[in-house]
Amino acid sequence: MENTTPLRLAVIVASVRANRFGPTVSGWFADEAEKHGGYDVDLVDLAETGHGLPLAMPGSGAELPPEVERVRGGLAARLAAADAFVIVTPEYNHSFPAALKNVIDWFHGEWHAKPVGFVSYGGMAGGQRAVEQLRQVFPELHAVTVRETLSFHTAWERFAEDGRPHDLEGSSAAAKGMLRQLEWWGRALREARTRTPYGAVA
Repeated sequence: MENTTPLRLAVIVASVRANRFGPTVSGWFADEAEKHGGYDVDLVDLAETGHGLPLAMPGSGAELPPEVERVRGGLAARLAAADAFVIVTPEYNHSFPAALKNVIDWFHGEWHAKPVGFVSYGGMAGGQRAVEQLRQVFPELHAVTVRETLSFHTAWERFAEDGRPHDLEGSSAAAKGMLRQLEWWGRALREARTRTPYGAVA
């Protein structure tokens, strides 16, 4: 029997820069996911949840300082609970933010056998070069990236003051396309992980 329990979708805000545009884009997308149905959305803002994870990682078996363990443990629980991820990212110098890479590298099994979608934004390239690089990173974490994406070039001109895109109909249609793919992969992989824990084959 099919498990119809809503999928836990973690929408990750990758930028931590001052005066960032990421909360506008991610807030709109999270609303689209809620309206789509079938998802329990968790908005994970790295400016809040990733703050406190150092760049220097401890050696294997080393004890973490209590303040780092608190940050890592809280974020680990949210990532582990997710059935699917959407990364909302800008493009910095033809790549994605260092804060996102640091969070990716602090975790491993939390990403396993789960689908990942991308919403990018930026200048004329719309953040697409950041997504191209992330498509190379996530397979190393045993995650599956979906084909459909959303990209907003000159994003600050594409959104109205109410936080919604001017081309709401087209943007919503693109969001629905990606959400449908995430839902298919999310349900298929959740069922597979339930049947055979991925750690047994990774």
